[in-house]
Amino acid sequence: MLYWFRRMTHGSKKNKGSARSGRSIDGIVSDNRRLGVSATPFHPQIGQPAGSLGNTLRRAEGFHPMRTGSGSIGVVATPAEVSLVIDEPIVLDDAVLGSGDKKSRRGPHLFKGRLSVKRAILILVALLLAGGLYMGIKFYIIERHLFRGGGGAPALASNVDINQLRGEGDGRVNILILGIGGPGHEGADLTDTVMIASIDPINNQVSLLSLPRDLWVKIPGNGSQKLNAAYAYGKQGSDSQNLIDQERDGLALLDKALQPVIGIPIHYHAIIDFIAFKQAVDAVGGITFYVPETLYDPSIAWENKYNPVIAQKGSQTFNGARALLYAKSRETSTDFARGERQRQLMVALKDKILSAGTFANPVKISQLMSSFGDNIYTDFSLNDIKRLYEVVTKIPSSDIGSLDLVTPPHDLLTTANQGGLSIVRPKAGLYDYGPLQNYIRNAMRDGFLLKENAAIAVYNATSIAGLATKQADLLKSYGYNVTTVDNVAKPTDPAKSVLVDLSSGSAKYTRHYLQQRLGVVATGSLSPDLGISPPAGTKFVIITGKDAHNSSQ
Repeated sequence: MLYWFRRMTHGSKKNKGSARSGRSIDGIVSDNRRLGVSATPFHPQIGQPAGSLGNTLRRAEGFHPMRTGSGSIGVVATPAEVSLVIDEPIVLDDAVLGSGDKKSRRGPHLFKGRLSVKRAILILVALLLAGGLYMGIKFYIIERHLFRGGGGAPALASNVDINQLRGEGDGRVNILILGIGGPGHEGADLTDTVMIASIDPINNQVSLLSLPRDLWVKIPGNGSQKLNAAYAYGKQGSDSQNLIDQERDGLALLDKALQPVIGIPIHYHAIIDFIAFKQAVDAVGGITFYVPETLYDPSIAWENKYNPVIAQKGSQTFNGARALLYAKSRETSTDFARGERQRQLMVALKDKILSAGTFANPVKISQLMSSFGDNIYTDFSLNDIKRLYEVVTKIPSSDIGSLDLVTPPHDLLTTANQGGLSIVRPKAGLYDYGPLQNYIRNAMRDGFLLKENAAIAVYNATSIAGLATKQADLLKSYGYNVTTVDNVAKPTDPAKSVLVDLSSGSAKYTRHYLQQRLGVVATGSLSPDLGISPPAGTKFVIITGKDAHNSSQ
Protein backbone atom coordinates (compact mmCIF):
# COMPACT_ATOMS: atom_id res chain seq x y z
CA MET A 1 0.00 0.00 0.00
CA LEU A 2 2.89 2.39 0.83
CA TYR A 3 4.48 1.60 -2.52
CA TRP A 4 1.17 2.28 -4.29
CA PHE A 5 0.79 5.61 -2.47
CA ARG A 6 4.33 6.75 -3.35
CA ARG A 7 3.95 5.73 -6.99
CA MET A 8 0.63 7.55 -7.30
CA THR A 9 2.01 10.65 -5.52
CA HIS A 10 5.07 10.69 -7.75
CA GLY A 11 2.84 10.39 -10.83
CA SER A 12 0.69 13.25 -9.67
CA LYS A 13 3.61 15.61 -9.24
CA LYS A 14 5.17 14.63 -12.49
CA ASN A 15 2.03 15.23 -14.52
CA LYS A 16 0.70 18.17 -12.54
CA GLY A 17 0.58 20.51 -15.49
CA SER A 18 -1.11 18.09 -17.81
CA ALA A 19 -3.63 17.07 -15.18
CA ARG A 20 -5.14 20.52 -15.23
CA SER A 21 -5.84 20.35 -18.92
CA GLY A 22 -6.91 16.71 -18.99
CA ARG A 23 -10.38 15.40 -18.24
CA SER A 24 -11.24 13.21 -15.29
CA ILE A 25 -13.62 10.28 -15.59
CA ASP A 26 -14.51 8.53 -12.35
CA GLY A 27 -11.13 9.49 -10.79
CA ILE A 28 -8.87 8.52 -13.79
CA VAL A 29 -6.86 11.52 -15.00
CA SER A 30 -5.71 11.61 -18.59
CA ASP A 31 -2.37 13.11 -19.68
CA ASN A 32 -3.85 14.00 -23.06
CA ARG A 33 -3.03 10.61 -24.47
CA ARG A 34 -5.93 8.35 -25.37
CA LEU A 35 -7.46 7.05 -22.18
CA GLY A 36 -6.21 3.54 -21.42
CA VAL A 37 -3.23 3.63 -23.88
CA SER A 38 0.28 3.78 -22.39
CA ALA A 39 3.32 5.58 -23.83
CA THR A 40 4.57 2.21 -24.97
CA PRO A 41 1.57 0.51 -26.57
CA PHE A 42 0.55 -2.74 -25.07
CA HIS A 43 0.33 -5.69 -27.45
CA PRO A 44 -1.49 -8.83 -26.40
CA GLN A 45 0.18 -12.14 -26.97
CA ILE A 46 -0.44 -13.82 -30.27
CA GLY A 47 -3.11 -16.43 -29.90
CA GLN A 48 -4.67 -14.93 -26.83
CA PRO A 49 -8.47 -15.09 -27.33
CA ALA A 50 -10.31 -11.79 -27.45
CA GLY A 51 -13.35 -11.27 -25.27
CA SER A 52 -16.67 -11.50 -27.08
CA LEU A 53 -19.26 -8.70 -26.98
CA GLY A 54 -21.61 -10.91 -25.07
CA ASN A 55 -19.01 -11.62 -22.39
CA THR A 56 -18.22 -7.93 -22.14
CA LEU A 57 -21.83 -6.94 -21.67
CA ARG A 58 -22.35 -9.63 -19.06
CA ARG A 59 -19.57 -8.23 -16.90
CA ALA A 60 -20.40 -5.86 -14.07
CA GLU A 61 -20.06 -2.15 -14.81
CA GLY A 62 -16.75 -0.50 -13.95
CA PHE A 63 -13.05 -0.95 -14.73
CA HIS A 64 -11.50 -4.33 -15.60
CA PRO A 65 -7.77 -5.06 -16.13
CA MET A 66 -6.70 -6.58 -19.42
CA ARG A 67 -5.37 -9.56 -17.50
CA THR A 68 -6.05 -10.94 -14.10
CA GLY A 69 -3.47 -11.35 -11.41
CA SER A 70 -2.12 -14.72 -10.49
CA GLY A 71 -2.59 -14.23 -6.79
CA SER A 72 -5.33 -15.94 -4.93
CA ILE A 73 -7.90 -14.19 -2.81
CA GLY A 74 -6.45 -13.34 0.56
CA VAL A 75 -2.81 -13.60 -0.65
CA VAL A 76 -0.73 -10.41 -0.56
CA ALA A 77 0.85 -9.53 -3.91
CA THR A 78 4.60 -9.10 -4.17
CA PRO A 79 6.09 -5.69 -5.07
CA ALA A 80 6.94 -6.96 -8.54
CA GLU A 81 3.34 -7.99 -9.09
CA VAL A 82 2.12 -4.60 -7.84
CA SER A 83 4.53 -2.87 -10.23
CA LEU A 84 3.19 -4.86 -13.14
CA VAL A 85 -0.36 -4.00 -12.24
CA ILE A 86 0.43 -0.29 -11.94
CA ASP A 87 2.36 -0.14 -15.20
CA GLU A 88 -0.35 -1.94 -17.07
CA PRO A 89 -2.82 0.36 -18.84
CA ILE A 90 -6.38 0.61 -17.52
CA VAL A 91 -9.07 -0.01 -20.08
CA LEU A 92 -12.73 0.92 -19.65
CA ASP A 93 -15.41 -1.53 -20.69
CA ASP A 94 -16.68 -1.08 -24.22
CA ALA A 95 -20.17 -1.02 -22.71
CA VAL A 96 -19.16 2.16 -20.89
CA LEU A 97 -16.97 4.01 -23.41
CA GLY A 98 -17.91 2.33 -26.66
CA SER A 99 -15.58 3.47 -29.42
CA GLY A 100 -14.30 6.41 -27.42
CA ASP A 101 -16.24 9.27 -29.07
CA LYS A 102 -18.35 11.71 -27.03
CA LYS A 103 -21.73 10.39 -28.11
CA SER A 104 -20.97 6.90 -26.91
CA ARG A 105 -19.67 7.90 -23.47
CA ARG A 106 -23.03 7.51 -21.81
CA GLY A 107 -22.07 6.15 -18.40
CA PRO A 108 -22.06 9.43 -16.41
CA HIS A 109 -24.97 10.82 -18.42
CA LEU A 110 -26.97 7.64 -17.85
CA PHE A 111 -26.32 7.95 -14.11
CA LYS A 112 -27.34 11.59 -14.13
CA GLY A 113 -30.48 10.73 -16.13
CA ARG A 114 -31.47 8.08 -13.64
CA LEU A 115 -30.85 10.51 -10.80
CA SER A 116 -33.00 13.15 -12.51
CA VAL A 117 -35.86 10.68 -12.94
CA LYS A 118 -35.65 9.69 -9.29
CA ARG A 119 -35.63 13.31 -8.22
CA ALA A 120 -38.62 14.07 -10.43
CA ILE A 121 -40.53 11.15 -8.95
CA LEU A 122 -39.69 12.25 -5.42
CA ILE A 123 -40.74 15.83 -6.18
CA LEU A 124 -44.00 14.59 -7.74
CA VAL A 125 -44.75 12.40 -4.72
CA ALA A 126 -43.99 15.31 -2.41
CA LEU A 127 -46.29 17.60 -4.38
CA LEU A 128 -49.07 15.01 -4.35
CA LEU A 129 -48.72 14.52 -0.62
CA ALA A 130 -48.63 18.26 0.00
CA GLY A 131 -51.61 18.79 -2.31
CA GLY A 132 -53.53 15.98 -0.68
CA LEU A 133 -52.75 17.37 2.77
CA TYR A 134 -53.82 20.85 1.68
CA MET A 135 -57.05 19.56 0.13
CA GLY A 136 -57.72 17.45 3.20
CA ILE A 137 -57.27 20.35 5.59
CA LYS A 138 -59.25 22.65 3.33
CA PHE A 139 -62.06 20.15 3.00
CA TYR A 140 -62.13 19.61 6.76
CA ILE A 141 -62.44 23.34 7.42
CA ILE A 142 -65.10 23.85 4.76
CA GLU A 143 -66.94 20.69 5.80
CA ARG A 144 -67.16 21.98 9.37
CA HIS A 145 -68.48 25.30 8.07
CA LEU A 146 -70.76 24.01 5.32
CA PHE A 147 -72.23 20.76 6.66
CA ARG A 148 -73.38 21.83 10.11
CA GLY A 149 -76.01 19.14 10.57
CA GLY A 150 -79.36 19.53 12.28
CA GLY A 151 -81.61 18.30 9.48
CA GLY A 152 -82.77 14.76 8.97
CA ALA A 153 -84.79 12.60 6.60
CA PRO A 154 -85.65 8.99 7.52
CA ALA A 155 -85.92 8.02 3.84
CA LEU A 156 -82.28 8.98 3.24
CA ALA A 157 -81.04 6.04 5.32
CA SER A 158 -79.80 2.98 3.46
CA ASN A 159 -82.02 0.78 5.65
CA VAL A 160 -85.10 2.76 6.61
CA ASP A 161 -86.41 2.27 10.15
CA ILE A 162 -90.18 2.27 9.74
CA ASN A 163 -90.63 3.65 13.24
CA GLN A 164 -88.78 6.80 12.22
CA LEU A 165 -91.45 7.66 9.64
CA ARG A 166 -93.59 10.29 11.36
CA GLY A 167 -96.21 10.49 8.63
CA GLU A 168 -96.91 10.70 4.91
CA GLY A 169 -94.18 12.68 3.21
CA ASP A 170 -91.32 11.14 5.18
CA GLY A 171 -90.90 8.70 2.32
CA ARG A 172 -89.18 11.54 0.45
CA VAL A 173 -86.32 13.96 1.12
CA ASN A 174 -87.61 17.53 0.90
CA ILE A 175 -84.99 20.28 0.71
CA LEU A 176 -85.95 23.95 0.99
CA ILE A 177 -83.54 25.98 -1.16
CA LEU A 178 -83.42 29.72 -0.56
CA GLY A 179 -81.64 32.34 -2.66
CA ILE A 180 -80.74 35.64 -0.98
CA GLY A 181 -78.80 38.73 -2.04
CA GLY A 182 -76.39 38.44 0.86
CA PRO A 183 -74.11 41.09 2.34
CA GLY A 184 -73.81 44.24 0.27
CA HIS A 185 -77.26 43.92 -1.34
CA GLU A 186 -80.41 45.79 -0.46
CA GLY A 187 -82.71 43.51 1.51
CA ALA A 188 -79.82 41.08 2.02
CA ASP A 189 -81.93 38.48 3.86
CA LEU A 190 -85.05 38.62 1.70
CA THR A 191 -85.49 35.28 -0.06
CA ASP A 192 -85.69 36.08 -3.77
CA THR A 193 -85.75 32.36 -4.53
CA VAL A 194 -87.90 29.84 -2.65
CA MET A 195 -87.66 26.36 -4.14
CA ILE A 196 -88.36 22.84 -2.91
CA ALA A 197 -86.24 20.00 -4.24
CA SER A 198 -88.14 16.81 -3.39
CA ILE A 199 -86.20 13.57 -3.82
CA ASP A 200 -87.75 10.11 -3.78
CA PRO A 201 -84.89 7.69 -3.02
CA ILE A 202 -87.25 4.69 -3.08
CA ASN A 203 -88.37 5.14 -6.68
CA ASN A 204 -85.46 7.33 -7.88
CA GLN A 205 -87.44 10.46 -8.71
CA VAL A 206 -86.84 14.18 -8.24
CA SER A 207 -89.26 17.11 -8.45
CA LEU A 208 -88.50 20.84 -8.27
CA LEU A 209 -91.22 23.25 -7.16
CA SER A 210 -90.85 27.03 -7.09
CA LEU A 211 -92.95 29.11 -4.71
CA PRO A 212 -93.53 32.78 -5.58
CA ARG A 213 -91.63 35.18 -3.34
CA ASP A 214 -94.73 37.42 -3.30
CA LEU A 215 -97.05 34.69 -2.00
CA TRP A 216 -99.16 36.21 0.81
CA VAL A 217 -98.82 34.16 3.99
CA LYS A 218 -99.27 34.43 7.73
CA ILE A 219 -95.94 34.79 9.54
CA PRO A 220 -96.29 33.87 13.23
CA GLY A 221 -95.70 36.93 15.38
CA ASN A 222 -95.45 39.24 12.38
CA GLY A 223 -98.91 39.29 10.86
CA SER A 224 -99.42 38.70 7.14
CA GLN A 225 -96.56 39.42 4.78
CA LYS A 226 -95.00 38.25 1.56
CA LEU A 227 -93.30 34.88 1.85
CA ASN A 228 -89.86 36.33 1.10
CA ALA A 229 -89.89 38.28 4.40
CA ALA A 230 -90.35 35.30 6.74
CA TYR A 231 -86.68 34.25 6.92
CA ALA A 232 -85.52 37.85 7.40
CA TYR A 233 -88.01 38.40 10.26
CA GLY A 234 -86.85 35.23 12.01
CA LYS A 235 -83.17 35.99 11.63
CA GLN A 236 -83.40 39.64 12.64
CA GLY A 237 -85.70 38.83 15.56
CA SER A 238 -83.39 36.17 16.97
CA ASP A 239 -82.24 36.56 20.58
CA SER A 240 -78.90 34.96 19.76
CA GLN A 241 -75.70 36.85 19.00
CA ASN A 242 -74.37 33.88 17.04
CA LEU A 243 -74.84 34.10 13.26
CA ILE A 244 -75.50 30.37 12.86
CA ASP A 245 -78.23 30.46 15.51
CA GLN A 246 -79.73 33.53 13.85
CA GLU A 247 -79.90 31.69 10.53
CA ARG A 248 -81.54 28.71 12.21
CA ASP A 249 -84.12 30.96 13.86
CA GLY A 250 -84.86 32.50 10.48
CA LEU A 251 -85.40 29.06 8.95
CA ALA A 252 -87.59 27.94 11.86
CA LEU A 253 -89.93 30.90 11.36
CA LEU A 254 -90.05 30.34 7.61
CA ASP A 255 -90.98 26.67 8.16
CA LYS A 256 -93.86 27.70 10.42
CA ALA A 257 -95.15 30.11 7.78
CA LEU A 258 -94.70 27.63 4.96
CA GLN A 259 -96.08 24.44 6.50
CA PRO A 260 -99.79 25.42 6.20
CA VAL A 261 -99.17 26.33 2.58
CA ILE A 262 -97.43 23.23 1.21
CA GLY A 263 -98.62 20.48 3.59
CA ILE A 264 -95.39 18.43 3.33
CA PRO A 265 -92.49 18.21 5.78
CA ILE A 266 -89.21 20.03 5.15
CA HIS A 267 -86.22 17.88 6.07
CA TYR A 268 -83.25 20.03 5.07
CA HIS A 269 -82.43 23.64 4.23
CA ALA A 270 -79.87 25.37 2.03
CA ILE A 271 -79.33 29.13 1.82
CA ILE A 272 -77.32 30.34 -1.16
CA ASP A 273 -76.36 33.96 -1.75
CA PHE A 274 -75.65 35.62 -5.08
CA ILE A 275 -71.87 35.31 -4.68
CA ALA A 276 -72.06 31.57 -4.00
CA PHE A 277 -74.23 30.94 -7.04
CA LYS A 278 -72.00 32.99 -9.33
CA GLN A 279 -68.78 31.41 -8.04
CA ALA A 280 -70.23 27.90 -8.23
CA VAL A 281 -71.10 28.32 -11.91
CA ASP A 282 -67.64 29.73 -12.65
CA ALA A 283 -65.94 26.98 -10.62
CA VAL A 284 -67.39 24.25 -12.86
CA GLY A 285 -66.51 26.12 -16.05
CA GLY A 286 -69.97 27.48 -16.82
CA ILE A 287 -73.27 25.74 -17.58
CA THR A 288 -74.95 24.98 -20.90
CA PHE A 289 -78.69 24.62 -21.49
CA TYR A 290 -81.46 25.60 -23.88
CA VAL A 291 -83.08 29.02 -23.48
CA PRO A 292 -86.71 28.66 -24.65
CA GLU A 293 -87.18 32.34 -25.50
CA THR A 294 -85.09 35.49 -25.64
CA LEU A 295 -84.97 37.25 -22.27
CA TYR A 296 -85.05 41.04 -22.50
CA ASP A 297 -84.68 43.16 -19.35
CA PRO A 298 -83.52 46.80 -19.59
CA SER A 299 -83.75 47.21 -15.80
CA ILE A 300 -80.57 45.17 -15.30
CA ALA A 301 -78.86 46.09 -18.58
CA TRP A 302 -76.26 48.04 -16.59
CA GLU A 303 -75.07 44.72 -15.15
CA ASN A 304 -74.81 43.24 -18.65
CA LYS A 305 -72.51 45.84 -20.24
CA TYR A 306 -75.63 47.96 -20.91
CA ASN A 307 -77.09 45.25 -23.12
CA PRO A 308 -80.80 44.70 -22.33
CA VAL A 309 -80.76 41.25 -23.98
CA ILE A 310 -79.91 38.96 -21.09
CA ALA A 311 -80.14 35.70 -23.06
CA GLN A 312 -80.83 34.76 -26.67
CA LYS A 313 -83.14 31.93 -27.56
CA GLY A 314 -81.33 28.65 -28.21
CA SER A 315 -78.50 26.69 -26.63
CA GLN A 316 -76.41 28.96 -24.43
CA THR A 317 -73.37 28.62 -22.22
CA PHE A 318 -73.41 30.96 -19.23
CA ASN A 319 -70.66 32.01 -16.90
CA GLY A 320 -71.53 32.91 -13.32
CA ALA A 321 -72.42 36.54 -14.00
CA ARG A 322 -74.81 35.76 -16.88
CA ALA A 323 -76.39 32.85 -15.02
CA LEU A 324 -77.10 35.15 -12.08
CA LEU A 325 -78.76 37.74 -14.32
CA TYR A 326 -80.84 35.02 -15.96
CA ALA A 327 -81.93 33.78 -12.52
CA LYS A 328 -82.94 37.08 -10.97
CA SER A 329 -84.51 38.93 -13.93
CA ARG A 330 -88.25 39.48 -13.62
CA GLU A 331 -88.90 43.03 -14.79
CA THR A 332 -90.23 42.00 -18.20
CA SER A 333 -91.60 38.59 -17.18
CA THR A 334 -93.51 37.11 -14.27
CA ASP A 335 -92.36 35.72 -10.96
CA PHE A 336 -93.60 32.35 -12.19
CA ALA A 337 -91.43 32.57 -15.33
CA ARG A 338 -88.45 33.46 -13.21
CA GLY A 339 -89.10 30.39 -11.07
CA GLU A 340 -89.03 28.24 -14.20
CA ARG A 341 -85.69 29.76 -15.23
CA GLN A 342 -84.25 29.11 -11.78
CA ARG A 343 -85.28 25.46 -11.97
CA GLN A 344 -83.55 25.25 -15.36
CA LEU A 345 -80.37 26.63 -13.88
CA MET A 346 -80.48 24.24 -10.93
CA VAL A 347 -80.71 21.21 -13.20
CA ALA A 348 -77.90 22.48 -15.45
CA LEU A 349 -75.67 23.19 -12.45
CA LYS A 350 -76.45 19.79 -10.96
CA ASP A 351 -75.43 18.10 -14.23
CA LYS A 352 -72.16 20.02 -14.39
CA ILE A 353 -71.25 19.43 -10.75
CA LEU A 354 -71.89 15.69 -11.03
CA SER A 355 -70.08 15.36 -14.35
CA ALA A 356 -66.83 13.44 -14.60
CA GLY A 357 -65.05 16.58 -15.81
CA THR A 358 -65.73 18.30 -12.51
CA PHE A 359 -65.07 15.44 -10.11
CA ALA A 360 -61.87 14.47 -11.91
CA ASN A 361 -60.47 18.01 -11.63
CA PRO A 362 -59.11 18.82 -8.16
CA VAL A 363 -58.84 22.53 -9.03
CA LYS A 364 -62.55 22.72 -9.86
CA ILE A 365 -63.44 20.77 -6.74
CA SER A 366 -61.34 23.15 -4.64
CA GLN A 367 -62.94 26.21 -6.21
CA LEU A 368 -66.41 24.74 -5.84
CA MET A 369 -65.81 23.91 -2.20
CA SER A 370 -64.50 27.42 -1.55
CA SER A 371 -67.50 29.11 -3.14
CA PHE A 372 -69.91 26.88 -1.25
CA GLY A 373 -68.07 27.03 2.06
CA ASP A 374 -67.97 30.80 2.26
CA ASN A 375 -71.44 31.69 1.03
CA ILE A 376 -73.79 28.81 1.79
CA TYR A 377 -75.60 27.64 4.90
CA THR A 378 -76.97 24.07 5.09
CA ASP A 379 -78.13 21.77 7.86
CA PHE A 380 -76.85 18.63 6.14
CA SER A 381 -74.27 16.43 7.78
CA LEU A 382 -71.40 15.04 5.72
CA ASN A 383 -72.98 11.58 5.82
CA ASP A 384 -76.25 13.07 4.57
CA ILE A 385 -74.43 14.60 1.60
CA LYS A 386 -72.67 11.33 0.78
CA ARG A 387 -75.95 9.42 0.79
CA LEU A 388 -77.72 12.16 -1.17
CA TYR A 389 -74.97 12.01 -3.79
CA GLU A 390 -75.47 8.26 -4.14
CA VAL A 391 -79.20 8.77 -4.72
CA VAL A 392 -79.05 11.77 -7.07
CA THR A 393 -76.42 10.27 -9.36
CA LYS A 394 -78.87 7.47 -10.21
CA ILE A 395 -81.47 9.93 -11.50
CA PRO A 396 -80.98 11.39 -15.01
CA SER A 397 -81.93 15.02 -15.50
CA SER A 398 -84.60 13.97 -17.98
CA ASP A 399 -86.47 12.39 -15.05
CA ILE A 400 -86.44 15.55 -12.93
CA GLY A 401 -89.93 17.00 -12.78
CA SER A 402 -90.36 20.78 -12.94
CA LEU A 403 -93.56 21.79 -11.18
CA ASP A 404 -95.39 25.11 -11.15
CA LEU A 405 -98.63 26.40 -9.72
CA VAL A 406 -99.94 28.50 -12.61
CA THR A 407 -100.05 26.18 -15.62
CA PRO A 408 -103.47 24.53 -16.30
CA PRO A 409 -104.85 22.25 -15.05
CA HIS A 410 -102.88 23.18 -11.94
CA ASP A 411 -103.29 26.96 -12.19
CA LEU A 412 -103.87 27.37 -8.47
CA LEU A 413 -102.41 30.84 -7.88
CA THR A 414 -103.21 34.32 -9.14
CA THR A 415 -101.95 37.86 -8.66
CA ALA A 416 -103.83 40.40 -6.56
CA ASN A 417 -103.46 43.68 -4.68
CA GLN A 418 -103.29 43.70 -0.91
CA GLY A 419 -103.08 47.08 0.83
CA GLY A 420 -101.40 48.63 -2.19
CA LEU A 421 -98.95 45.74 -2.57
CA SER A 422 -98.79 43.43 -5.56
CA ILE A 423 -99.11 39.91 -4.16
CA VAL A 424 -99.77 36.31 -5.16
CA ARG A 425 -102.61 34.37 -3.51
CA PRO A 426 -104.53 31.10 -4.02
CA LYS A 427 -107.35 31.21 -6.55
CA ALA A 428 -109.54 29.44 -4.00
CA GLY A 429 -109.29 32.48 -1.77
CA LEU A 430 -106.89 34.26 0.55
CA TYR A 431 -105.22 31.71 2.87
CA ASP A 432 -107.17 28.81 1.31
CA TYR A 433 -104.29 26.45 0.57
CA GLY A 434 -106.29 23.19 0.45
CA PRO A 435 -106.12 22.72 -3.35
CA LEU A 436 -102.47 23.72 -3.26
CA GLN A 437 -101.64 21.09 -0.65
CA ASN A 438 -103.57 18.43 -2.53
CA TYR A 439 -101.57 19.05 -5.71
CA ILE A 440 -98.19 19.23 -3.97
CA ARG A 441 -98.71 16.06 -1.92
CA ASN A 442 -99.68 14.07 -5.00
CA ALA A 443 -97.05 15.57 -7.29
CA MET A 444 -94.50 14.78 -4.57
CA ARG A 445 -96.11 11.56 -3.44
CA ASP A 446 -94.57 9.67 -0.55
CA GLY A 447 -92.12 7.14 -1.96
CA PHE A 448 -93.42 4.21 0.07
CA LEU A 449 -97.06 4.92 -0.77
CA LEU A 450 -96.10 5.19 -4.42
CA LYS A 451 -94.19 1.90 -4.41
CA GLU A 452 -96.83 -0.13 -2.54
CA ASN A 453 -99.81 1.65 -4.15
CA ALA A 454 -102.15 -0.38 -1.93
CA ALA A 455 -105.85 -0.27 -2.84
CA ILE A 456 -108.00 1.13 -0.02
CA ALA A 457 -111.77 0.85 0.48
CA VAL A 458 -113.52 3.37 2.78
CA TYR A 459 -116.98 2.65 4.25
CA ASN A 460 -119.13 4.96 6.34
CA ALA A 461 -120.51 3.16 9.40
CA THR A 462 -122.15 6.28 10.87
CA SER A 463 -125.34 8.17 10.13
CA ILE A 464 -123.31 11.25 9.19
CA ALA A 465 -123.84 11.71 5.47
CA GLY A 466 -120.76 12.03 3.28
CA LEU A 467 -118.29 10.99 5.98
CA ALA A 468 -116.71 8.25 3.86
CA THR A 469 -116.25 10.70 0.97
CA LYS A 470 -114.67 13.25 3.27
CA GLN A 471 -112.24 10.69 4.65
CA ALA A 472 -111.45 9.36 1.18
CA ASP A 473 -110.69 12.86 -0.16
CA LEU A 474 -108.35 13.52 2.73
CA LEU A 475 -106.51 10.25 2.15
CA LYS A 476 -106.26 10.97 -1.58
CA SER A 477 -104.73 14.35 -0.84
CA TYR A 478 -101.87 12.53 0.88
CA GLY A 479 -101.33 10.19 -2.03
CA TYR A 480 -103.26 7.12 -0.89
CA ASN A 481 -104.81 4.90 -3.56
CA VAL A 482 -108.49 4.98 -2.55
CA THR A 483 -110.45 2.75 -4.92
CA THR A 484 -113.81 2.31 -3.15
CA VAL A 485 -116.06 4.73 -1.23
CA ASP A 486 -119.37 3.40 0.12
CA ASN A 487 -121.67 3.00 3.11
CA VAL A 488 -122.25 -0.07 5.25
CA ALA A 489 -125.69 -1.70 4.99
CA LYS A 490 -126.65 -0.89 8.60
CA PRO A 491 -124.95 2.10 10.29
CA THR A 492 -123.87 1.40 13.88
CA ASP A 493 -122.37 4.84 14.67
CA PRO A 494 -119.15 3.54 16.21
CA ALA A 495 -117.10 6.07 18.13
CA LYS A 496 -113.79 4.95 16.65
CA SER A 497 -112.81 4.07 13.13
CA VAL A 498 -111.57 0.54 12.32
CA LEU A 499 -108.64 -0.37 10.08
CA VAL A 500 -108.56 -3.86 8.51
CA ASP A 501 -105.32 -5.06 6.92
CA LEU A 502 -105.88 -7.59 4.11
CA SER A 503 -102.41 -7.16 2.58
CA SER A 504 -100.78 -10.19 4.28
CA GLY A 505 -97.79 -7.99 5.11
CA SER A 506 -97.17 -6.79 1.54
CA ALA A 507 -97.85 -3.12 2.35
CA LYS A 508 -96.24 -2.50 5.74
CA TYR A 509 -95.51 1.16 5.11
CA THR A 510 -99.10 1.95 4.11
CA ARG A 511 -100.26 0.12 7.23
CA HIS A 512 -97.83 2.15 9.35
CA TYR A 513 -99.05 5.47 7.92
CA LEU A 514 -102.74 4.56 8.24
CA GLN A 515 -102.33 3.47 11.85
CA GLN A 516 -100.70 6.80 12.64
CA ARG A 517 -103.33 8.80 10.78
CA LEU A 518 -106.35 7.00 12.24
CA GLY A 519 -104.88 6.48 15.70
CA VAL A 520 -105.76 2.78 15.73
CA VAL A 521 -104.07 -0.61 15.49
CA ALA A 522 -105.01 -2.59 12.39
CA THR A 523 -106.89 -5.85 12.66
CA GLY A 524 -106.37 -8.75 10.29
CA SER A 525 -109.97 -9.79 9.61
CA LEU A 526 -113.18 -8.18 8.42
CA SER A 527 -116.29 -8.72 10.56
CA PRO A 528 -119.09 -10.43 8.62
CA ASP A 529 -121.62 -8.40 10.65
CA LEU A 530 -120.74 -5.32 8.59
CA GLY A 531 -122.28 -6.85 5.48
CA ILE A 532 -119.65 -5.50 3.07
CA SER A 533 -117.61 -7.22 0.37
CA PRO A 534 -114.58 -5.15 -0.71
CA PRO A 535 -113.50 -5.56 -4.37
CA ALA A 536 -110.84 -8.11 -5.16
CA GLY A 537 -107.35 -6.76 -4.68
CA THR A 538 -108.29 -4.45 -1.82
CA LYS A 539 -105.43 -4.28 0.70
CA PHE A 540 -107.01 -2.15 3.43
CA VAL A 541 -110.55 -1.46 4.57
CA ILE A 542 -111.43 1.58 6.68
CA ILE A 543 -114.73 1.60 8.59
CA THR A 544 -115.24 5.23 9.59
CA GLY A 545 -116.47 6.10 13.04
CA LYS A 546 -117.59 9.41 14.51
CA ASP A 547 -113.98 10.38 15.15
CA ALA A 548 -113.53 10.78 11.37
CA HIS A 549 -115.95 13.71 11.46
CA ASN A 550 -113.40 15.81 13.33
CA SER A 551 -110.45 14.71 11.23
CA SER A 552 -109.42 17.31 8.68
CA GLN A 553 -105.65 16.89 8.41
